[in-house]
Amino acid sequence: MLTDLVQIGVLGEKKRPENERFRKHLKSRDHSDRILRRIAEKVEDEIDCTVCANCCRVATVRLAPRDIERLAQSMRLKPAEFVARYTTQSEEEGTILARTPERGCVFLDGNACLVYENRPEICQRFPNMVRGNGSIVSRMWEFIDRACYCPIVYNSLEAFKTETKFKP
Repeated sequence: MLTDLVQIGVLGEKKRPENERFRKHLKSRDHSDRILRRIAEKVEDEIDCTVCANCCRVATVRLAPRDIERLAQSMRLKPAEFVARYTTQSEEEGTILARTPERGCVFLDGNACLVYENRPEICQRFPNMVRGNGSIVSRMWEFIDRACYCPIVYNSLEAFKTETKFKP
């Protein structure tokens, strides 16, 4: 199981074209989503996200209105005040959590999430290998980028390739 973030970054980028071919391979063949989910569950069980927290440093967090309400309430702020203090607007994604160049997500302290119990739904489901809408294949486009920074995604994709007998 590869967990070194530098290696995952390098290998994830190097394997980007291969992962794109793998996505097409999966879409064109019949496979068991249940087996892929089981593989992803096993990988998730072996990697502790709270030790890594790289997603919090790298990825943006798109907020749904219910996320804003829940976070504002937990911080005893009005939603408008929460939005003013802790969010920014992205042309592509809408309202996202603010980020700092030094640490990433505004709520990341070392590897700890300061709002973990009330974190946005997208954070709760991340990396969407096991928990997510639709089949794994329908979400594969997300995984190609995530394989460059998330040990769970990187290792799951490599295990999927072995399981499906994909030839790189």
